[in-house]
Amino acid sequence: MDILFRGGRVFTPEGVVTAAVLVRGGVIAAVGPEGELARKPHETVDLGGGLLVPGFTDAHMHPIQAGLERAKCDLSEVFGLEAYKEKIADYAAKNPDKEWIDGGGWDMSAFPGGLPHRDEIDFLDRPAYLIQRDHHAAWVNTRALERAGITRDTPDPADGRIERDASGVPTGVLHEGAMDLVGLLTPRPTAQDLQDALADSERHLFSLGVTGWQDAIVGSYAGSDDPLPTYLSAARSGRLRARVTGALWWDRTRGSDQVEDLEARRASAAGLERFTAGSVKIMQDGITENFTAATLEPYCLCGGTGLSYVDPVKLKEYVAELDRRGFQVHFHAIGERAVREALDSLEGTDPANRHHIAHLQIIEPSDVPRFAALGVTANLQPLWATHHAQMDELTLPYLGEPRSSWQYPFADLVACGTRLCAGSDWPVSSADPLQGMHVAVNRTEPGGSVHAGYPTAQTPFLPGQRIGLATAMRAYTEGSAWINRSPAGRIEPGRPADLVVLDRDPFALPPGDIWTTRVRMTFVDGEIVHERA
Repeated sequence: MDILFRGGRVFTPEGVVTAAVLVRGGVIAAVGPEGELARKPHETVDLGGGLLVPGFTDAHMHPIQAGLERAKCDLSEVFGLEAYKEKIADYAAKNPDKEWIDGGGWDMSAFPGGLPHRDEIDFLDRPAYLIQRDHHAAWVNTRALERAGITRDTPDPADGRIERDASGVPTGVLHEGAMDLVGLLTPRPTAQDLQDALADSERHLFSLGVTGWQDAIVGSYAGSDDPLPTYLSAARSGRLRARVTGALWWDRTRGSDQVEDLEARRASAAGLERFTAGSVKIMQDGITENFTAATLEPYCLCGGTGLSYVDPVKLKEYVAELDRRGFQVHFHAIGERAVREALDSLEGTDPANRHHIAHLQIIEPSDVPRFAALGVTANLQPLWATHHAQMDELTLPYLGEPRSSWQYPFADLVACGTRLCAGSDWPVSSADPLQGMHVAVNRTEPGGSVHAGYPTAQTPFLPGQRIGLATAMRAYTEGSAWINRSPAGRIEPGRPADLVVLDRDPFALPPGDIWTTRVRMTFVDGEIVHERA
């Protein structure tokens, strides 16, 4: 039977309009006045004065890893050393048969200098491996270091660092590539564990109106297993309902010899309706807080200019080859040097391949216009652009000026005509697109968030870089759907009926209240996949 959505407003490519939407056979059939669309028998969905929007697409996230962490020792819902220790102890007591205590979600800003210590979790009778919230470090105890054979004499890997005290003794934090020294020793999840993690994450994402995403690491990284078999199984069996693109992991220890392997991995998803694998993820640097983000000038106080994980000269060669073969390149770039290296490598590539650079924490101002000039999409993670504790206590002191003022320049990118998409990097931060939109518009922490009580949380962060709600919503809908080559993302005839009913119209709210908007119902192909109780 047809479905008529009525009684509210609709976010269309032309903007927010008062209209009804008719869905027939899982496809949007018409958008227009309710009186004209209500002539035939149909099922009715009353918007109740809320807003009907396209299903959100997240352009950069890690759902299977998120699902696994939600099932392990999940620290993401608490904050502070004592709260972490209590959560860890409780998990250990409830899981006496687990060989390892593993999980993650701890926040750097909970510790002096952003660094926990192995001593703080040495009360455990088992090795522990707990991934940092942003997945660029792991907190381990002495038992885990001993299991891995890590001592003061263990050299740092080329793409990471073992945190040490003044005498050279490892302190229990492993940065970037050093995470694998312990992470690969932890028990491997079973195929069923991975399927359960994907199913749990999909349910959670549907509850937030997310009907599609790009998985930003489809490969083995930081002790996690390759999720490609899980996606292929779920897509072939029909269990996967969301529209997903996998960004195949570029192994930074190899060179162009891996391109043939990437071709084979892409081909394994050929013909699947819900999953494609035509993107390649290149992580060009790390993060600012542990000084692995690649910068043009040294960090304040500590010196150094971070890491370029792929040699910039070879990077241009690799990207040209991927582009020639029709791959999309999905970059991680945090520091201004990494952004420049990514842009340099994309010169002369085909914009039709829809290349994009994610995170974009720091962009040297002269590089901002290059995005539009090269046809490169800016993949924004708006939730990070606030005065949260990690920003004020760890990031700003090490960046200094003027570099601190170059962060997350959303408005400047828009002014230059840059195409936008948006994502969350979940489980690094909340997967809720409406929270991300709130930050994009306000540059303040959403009320009720974990750091809402932080003194500067409601002081706008570089307020001149705010963007409008319509621009932010388009990034989370048609912008990210376009990056994924998804047919969804817009409310117009002929598009799949991937739709979300919001409980209120955020365009009618004061900007500071956008975060209060919630998802009432989510539809995929006109079928309901979530309804709030």
